[in-house]
Amino acid sequence: MFVFIIIAFAIAGLIHYYLWRRLVRDTTTSRRWRWVGAAAIGGALVTLLATMAVGDRLPAGLRWLTLPGFVWLAVMFYLLIVLWLVEVPVLVALRIRARRATPVPADGPPERATPVPAGAVADASSERAAPVSAGAVVDAPPVTGSDHDPGRRLLLRRGVAVTAGAVAVGLTGFGVTRAYRAPTIKRYDIPMARLARRADGLRLAVLADLHVGPLLGTGQVERMVEIVNGLDADVVAVVGDVVTSEPGRVRDSLVPLTRMRGRHGVFYVTGNHEYYVGAENWTEAAAELDLRVLRNERVEITHGGGAIDLAGVNDITGAQYADPPDYERTLAGRDQSRPVVLMAHQPVAVHDAAPYGVDLQLSGHTHGGQMFPFDYLVGLQQPVVSGFGEVDGTPVYVTNGAGFWGPPVRVGADPDITLLTLRSTA
Repeated sequence: MFVFIIIAFAIAGLIHYYLWRRLVRDTTTSRRWRWVGAAAIGGALVTLLATMAVGDRLPAGLRWLTLPGFVWLAVMFYLLIVLWLVEVPVLVALRIRARRATPVPADGPPERATPVPAGAVADASSERAAPVSAGAVVDAPPVTGSDHDPGRRLLLRRGVAVTAGAVAVGLTGFGVTRAYRAPTIKRYDIPMARLARRADGLRLAVLADLHVGPLLGTGQVERMVEIVNGLDADVVAVVGDVVTSEPGRVRDSLVPLTRMRGRHGVFYVTGNHEYYVGAENWTEAAAELDLRVLRNERVEITHGGGAIDLAGVNDITGAQYADPPDYERTLAGRDQSRPVVLMAHQPVAVHDAAPYGVDLQLSGHTHGGQMFPFDYLVGLQQPVVSGFGEVDGTPVYVTNGAGFWGPPVRVGADPDITLLTLRSTA
């Protein structure tokens, strides 16, 4: 862990040095303003490192102090993206301009100067030219149109810096408004061949990734509970990552979860963050919040005379804490005449679950990428990033999640809560 922290701090330092070069050193000519810019970039770095180091340890009344650090993290991310995107065409433009400013003869540059015969005129444009001795070399005329124009380059660099700053701040501000908005309600019908006609219409509310912590508290949790209860679902599936902080530090913010209702119950599986803050402590807290924890187990849900199996496995992160997912225990030996819906925090779990004939897997974890273009990076690890997909013949539904992690910013992946209605095709 110590080595990881050192590496993370070193990377953060290098990023901020790069930002200082591009936003301060390359855009200013005054030493005074360079020092001011260096102080601002340095202060942002210290704020970010302090937020990452002690943010979760602050008392509840001081948790808002982490907001500047997390917001700066998002601004920093988009500054890097815009600067990289802009620098490439700028470098190409400068190279083209430099080549055009240097005249090249049609037959190529001469390999050496040509001796001039005695008596030849050195400058044909002059009326009276002095004779030149035999073997003398005539100097080439100076090249006009130098490729280095300090004023033009300074103006260009300032334009790049202003553009990057405006885009980064604008995207971050937009993302904050989306992160704190009420989650979108998504509704889908899910056809199932093994679902009995009598169980047709069974409704599952899918909620994940609340990440209750320093920047998401009681008010947001109450709003999520109201939305879920308003869906009047038969089953509520909470697919991991309810907390970011230790349960004891956010206990008051978690209390509204006791009012969340599903006709056949509210069920929950662990996510990776529950293991980071102590899975045993969290699962005990979950039971106090009336969340039925499914730890590598399944339950039978009877509805309208029909039934499904609702199964839940531990998050794959549990393998690092001697609490791994156990698909054999969870899914083997069940009644094959009825469908099974699997709750697994990470979509990638489908690769291990598919051989057991899962009819539908419910997952979260990805946040839909949370901040574009992170969705492309998430897609390198997870087989489905957002919405529906089919992996190894198994349908997978991935919710964007109702909260956020890290920066309170969502760009291109609004928070959501989903209502799935199971439909019999028998």
